Amino acid sequence: MRILRFAAVAALVGAFALPAMAADEVIELPHQKWSFDGVFGTYDRAAAQRGFQVYKEVCSACHSMKEGYYRDLKGIGLDEKQIAAIAASVTIPIIGDDGQPAERPGLPADHFHSPFPNDNAARAANNGALPPDLSVMEKARVGGPDYIYALLTGFADPPAGFKMSDGMYYNKVFPGHQIKMPKPLSDGQVTYADGTPASTEQMAHDVATFLTYVANPEMEQRKRLGVKAILFLVLLTGVTYAVKRKVWANVHH
Repeated sequence: MRILRFAAVAALVGAFALPAMAADEVIELPHQKWSFDGVFGTYDRAAAQRGFQVYKEVCSACHSMKEGYYRDLKGIGLDEKQIAAIAASVTIPIIGDDGQPAERPGLPADHFHSPFPNDNAARAANNGALPPDLSVMEKARVGGPDYIYALLTGFADPPAGFKMSDGMYYNKVFPGHQIKMPKPLSDGQVTYADGTPASTEQMAHDVATFLTYVANPEMEQRKRLGVKAILFLVLLTGVTYAVKRKVWANVHH
């Protein structure tokens, strides 16, 4: 099972993974504290908004988020005017009425704008590596937000004797410990509007929160429905037991 698990991870990371990797290697991911953990967990809207800022100012230069819509930002606490302004800040290629290529401002109903027109352009701009789409990254990696946080904070100098391939960077938690992506975050890289200090760890935690929301925008609704279903079943069990006692009260066994 361990070999299969790492084989699946290697297949997901595609061009970012090294083919040579110890099949029996187990990488422990330290669990972070997430507001959305547990049955009653909810998204930290402030953290998710900061995470969107990190994605917009840093991650979106290379990574697409094709399955997300600008309108989904309502779920992290942004209002309609803010969402419309964010969407309008990008241009969407279209075919005009005259049949010629044209552009228009983005709309809330549009998917998040991709940094490259296609995969070939993305590979050409990244030395042959294809930056993975981040839409469902939280679901695509074992460990979910813990993996995203650990990856973003796991860049370091390789240990003595570790042979690095050309154009690769050492990462403590990435399978094989070599990754095409250079360290994306550094202290003070963004300026948060709420004054939160933008340390590498803080930005990694915030963007992991945002990417978890993008992959699971319905999570809070699903949890609320689950709690209601459990309460209903508990109540139904109580009523059923009471009816059973009433019906069989005068029956002697």
